Amino acid sequence: MKDSRRAERGARWGTGVWAVGTAALIVALPWAAGGRLPDRLGTHWGAGRNTPDGSMPLWAASLFPGLIWLALTAIAFVVRWRAGDTARRTTRTCTAAALLSAGILLSGAQASVVRANLDHSDWHQARQPTAWITATLTVAAVAAGVFGWLVNARATVSSSAAAPGPSPSGPVQEILPGQRPVWVSRITNPWLSLLAAVAGLVAVAALVALVSGLAAAGPLWAVFIPFALTSLAVACCSTVQARASERGLEVAFGPLGRPARRWSAEGIESARAEDRTPARVGGWGYRLSSLGTTVMLRSGECLVIRTRGKGTEFAVSVDDAERGAALLNALNRAQHG
Repeated sequence: MKDSRRAERGARWGTGVWAVGTAALIVALPWAAGGRLPDRLGTHWGAGRNTPDGSMPLWAASLFPGLIWLALTAIAFVVRWRAGDTARRTTRTCTAAALLSAGILLSGAQASVVRANLDHSDWHQARQPTAWITATLTVAAVAAGVFGWLVNARATVSSSAAAPGPSPSGPVQEILPGQRPVWVSRITNPWLSLLAAVAGLVAVAALVALVSGLAAAGPLWAVFIPFALTSLAVACCSTVQARASERGLEVAFGPLGRPARRWSAEGIESARAEDRTPARVGGWGYRLSSLGTTVMLRSGECLVIRTRGKGTEFAVSVDDAERGAALLNALNRAQHG
């Protein structure tokens, strides 16, 4: 229950940052290029026309798509709020994919309109940005599809486990014949998630500015590449999910559960729960120290495994670690007598 509340809170934070940041980007983009745009912007091209047949003043071209985005965001939040418990997961995935796709679509469309009108004295001189619109539609569709596929691939179902009992090598859970128990624990660090979202928005803003032609490509690429890499790296360290089953242990990183590390049940010598702190392992995130490898998202209880043969240790800070260790030790005992 605690993990689900944390995951829901992290999802709300991420959605909120994306909604606010995208709105600000859509509204601010025409104003940022205001000195290089005509008084009215060509905003509509009819079928088969290379020149615009509709225009808006700068303020309207800025606010109108922003209002469309806010309306879509409000609808998505209402749909998620009204969804029942059984449909909440599916609804959350669908609305997140829709907001991702719509945000890319509206931001790309706004950038295309600005680029088409850039450095023209009259809106009639703007030319239809067909290539940019096609690229925006493609990216929006691919992003929504990949997001949905990753979320569905990460979906897991946890089953309750019996209370663990003590053992010399760590806690061991009793597994009855015919049982296929699974233990799942997921944790999110909201501050790392927020940092990843902010860095991602800066990268998106630089990319949109690049598409709209607001500045030279060199400086914008110098902003986009480090912020995009930072966003991806921090996002992968902001959320972690540990899953123990008869297959062994899987630790998935990031809000979409990619990438992931896996250890077979045969490759785990023992497991235990242990309290660790960032100061002890060298900081937050994915850390290497004298204790081995630790994925540290919060101080306290960690699931620690010792691998067979090499004797190295891997730890991940998750709740209910003792129960996960008990299951892994039980599977180990069943396979090795």
